[in-house]
Amino acid sequence: MNSKSKLSLACVLAASVMLAGCATTQGGSNSGSSEAKPAAAAQSKIPPGMNEKGEVIEASKVESGHGRKVKGLGDWEGEITGIPAPKSKFAKLQIGMSMKQVTDLAGQPTDSGAYVTGKAWIPFYFGSDRYRYEMVYKGMGRLVFAGGSLGNFTGGNLIWIIHSASEKGYRE
Repeated sequence: MNSKSKLSLACVLAASVMLAGCATTQGGSNSGSSEAKPAAAAQSKIPPGMNEKGEVIEASKVESGHGRKVKGLGDWEGEITGIPAPKSKFAKLQIGMSMKQVTDLAGQPTDSGAYVTGKAWIPFYFGSDRYRYEMVYKGMGRLVFAGGSLGNFTGGNLIWIIHSASEKGYRE
């Protein structure tokens, strides 16, 4: 092994040790008083963006994992969060529907946008969910689609329905 290879190996090992040290010390016993932890646990019973009734009051703050997990069309797995508004077109939607199917039933959104996910940065990953596309409907809520499999740029499939009668209609 030449000296250049040894230096590269030493750098990789040093970086690994530093990362391992950061992972084990973050949030450790010196990160604050023990009195703050029970108060935080009490506040965490109501998920962000929701109230105690399970209604979404601020859709932009809702986090995945606080809704009901469902299996939809084509074995797509997704989540439904919140309580549907009266006469909401979202009640007709199913996880796994394509964007075209959704807009045929729910109409055009008041706002929409896309963002990449961590899967977009995985080398040689050719599956779906490389990006997410979000549609916002005033007075109804938000719809999130998974898309981006290699060669498929036609949209995505519905993976998350966020019911919110208080939705303002614009992404923040």
